[in-house]
Amino acid sequence: MTKARRTVLSIAVTLTLLAAVSRSAEAGPPLICHPFDAGTAALLPWGAGPGWNTPDRAYDVSRLTSDVLALLVADAPILARMENLRRATIYAARDPQVASALVDALVERTRAGAGESRDPLAWFDAGYLVESYRQARGLAGTDMLSGPERSLWSRWTQPSPDGYAWVRKAIALAGASPEMEFAASLMKTGAVAAEHRRRAEAGVRAGTLLAKNLDRQ
Repeated sequence: MTKARRTVLSIAVTLTLLAAVSRSAEAGPPLICHPFDAGTAALLPWGAGPGWNTPDRAYDVSRLTSDVLALLVADAPILARMENLRRATIYAARDPQVASALVDALVERTRAGAGESRDPLAWFDAGYLVESYRQARGLAGTDMLSGPERSLWSRWTQPSPDGYAWVRKAIALAGASPEMEFAASLMKTGAVAAEHRRRAEAGVRAGTLLAKNLDRQ
């Protein structure tokens, strides 16, 4: 083999390895590792830099629950809710008590007196956070939905929460929602995920933020 041919082969191997590393970097739990474009909507503070895991190191996580509740107002877009809950999960992974307080607060909003809320956004937010916690197990180094600090599930659900079912409930209460269908597609794999994505794509309008996010995922 000539020196030139060895050089070409070496470059080809290097490019192949770089491509593999790039694909690996892009892989990961979709609710956590793929930031969502929420346009100009209000979001939790975040750091600068590339990648999905760039929280603001100066952010006081003790404020997380109150800040998230202030952002999840009735007119907050679904994509903004998704990005805020993604960021909130990354912050909550720092402190089990903060993680517990946040999910408690969102699940509490699914209650209405002795019954259940009919607000689809309450169910969406709680379900989305639960599934984000579930996908963040590797990030947190522990299961954010279990442990001695988790008394929530004995109060509200049995025995472990199904956030995907809550998001489906939100869709049923809200009616057709391409954005919620997109969110649900990121919680599952295979045919179930594909069907949710099909519904999202069927209802999306060209040039919208949802269209941009669908193209990126």
